[in-house]
Amino acid sequence: MSSRRSSASDENDLAYVVVHGHRRAYRQRGSGPALLLLHGLGCDSTTWLPVLDRLAEHFTVIAPDLLGHGASDKPDADYSLGGYANGMRDLLTILDIDTVTVVGHSLGGGVAMQFAYQFPERTERVVLVATGGLGRDVTPLIRLLTLPGAGTAMSVATMRPWRPLVAGALRSLSKLPHPAVRDLGEVADAYLKLADPARRQAFRRVTSTVMDWRGQFVTMTDRAYLARLMPVLLIWGTDDMVIPVDHAHNGPAFANSETHLFERTGHFPHRDDPQRFTRLVVEFCATKPAAEYHRGRWRSLLRRGDPSEMVQVADERDYAVS
Repeated sequence: MSSRRSSASDENDLAYVVVHGHRRAYRQRGSGPALLLLHGLGCDSTTWLPVLDRLAEHFTVIAPDLLGHGASDKPDADYSLGGYANGMRDLLTILDIDTVTVVGHSLGGGVAMQFAYQFPERTERVVLVATGGLGRDVTPLIRLLTLPGAGTAMSVATMRPWRPLVAGALRSLSKLPHPAVRDLGEVADAYLKLADPARRQAFRRVTSTVMDWRGQFVTMTDRAYLARLMPVLLIWGTDDMVIPVDHAHNGPAFANSETHLFERTGHFPHRDDPQRFTRLVVEFCATKPAAEYHRGRWRSLLRRGDPSEMVQVADERDYAVS
């Protein structure tokens, strides 16, 4: 393995490590307790730029480009949630970071939950932002991209002649005062990235591991009872058109969990309201003691764990809408 530093501007300042023969890009800023930021499908670490410097005032922030995204390599490789979780463990090990609070948006939320499940001894807290993995529903557009022939359709749809026209139209629509078009600016960014064949292949490989034309088939709700031993913060936008805000009700409902819904906010709460997002994350980490892994307690909970317990403790949830 090796590492080096990029020479780009501060906004695009990336570091690189090579893990198992594949280059991984990441951003690192600040000092203090470690905070791992995991982006969503079709995005990269730039999605966190509105909150990166604010969070770096309190934490050592690590924001990687997941394999197949951003400046990281896009090999024909394992794009499962478990594979991503293993990659994050290896990255943290290289960076000499033992434990983290892991923050995941959308697909990154699924990776965050998988990381906490696979490596509870390395997870202090979990922050889930408009996360996947808490229900079946997802926007029909992404479901269509799992159908046979979708790869060819994406290739045609991102051809050079109409690429600027489509992206420009999406960005113009995103400026209209209607919640249904709020996130089209980010959709335009993802659309342009899919012009790269390697990104398209990675995109298709990722989606095939978590969903099909009917929606998400990978769920973490059957293991949500494990959150009894780990603080969980759930953040969602009430105008989310990608993953329904109703999925927030399927999250952990224990005394060490909090749920906050952002009104007039879409699928990217950290971009729509970065100041409030940062405040909630900082306060959550300051007031919720880090989980301490104890093999005996973990084993005991696994032995008696029952997802139906979620219903019995629903009134414990700290639930805020504003």
